[in-house]
Amino acid sequence: MNAPSDVSELEAGSASGPESEPADEPEPESGPAAADPGSEDSGAGAGDATGAEVEPPDLATVIAERDAYLEDLQRVTAEFTNFRRQTMRRNTELVAQAASRLAKELLVVLDACEAAVSQGVEGIDAVQAQLLGVLTGEGLAVLGTVDEPFDPGFHEAVMSEESGADGQSAPVVSDVLRTGYAWNGRVLRPAMVKVRS
Repeated sequence: MNAPSDVSELEAGSASGPESEPADEPEPESGPAAADPGSEDSGAGAGDATGAEVEPPDLATVIAERDAYLEDLQRVTAEFTNFRRQTMRRNTELVAQAASRLAKELLVVLDACEAAVSQGVEGIDAVQAQLLGVLTGEGLAVLGTVDEPFDPGFHEAVMSEESGADGQSAPVVSDVLRTGYAWNGRVLRPAMVKVRS
């Protein structure tokens, strides 16, 4: 009987023949470890998208940048301080000008009070004293008193007379025809005076 020998030949042929299936082999790994077997730590040294490594900045460069930023900060701080100082000075000047204009407008009232007192009207002297006291507290100063030296910055000479004294050299105020006023050191109106020289 040849059947058993045929069967054994069949079994031997199936084990070593070309149609035999390959033995179980390990499947190739997929993942980051298998992506680049040559690199041990892929992505650890990469600094940007191109894969080039970024060197740490030089200490001298960092110090130069720090000094530049510090200079900019100091310059901006100084400019802001100057701007704030100029703004405060401008606001102070505006307030002083507004007060000066108001005081100048009130000189008419003071002149009216002075004329009423000189004509003997009763009750006006108290109003004049109160108004003059308030304005003096804010910076008003009266210009022009008798026997003070003549100053063209504060006095306006409209009349003159000869002095009886021989030794008098500088002209002096002999009479005040209209009172002058100054506001915080600035002349609002010079005093109209008669000068003796």
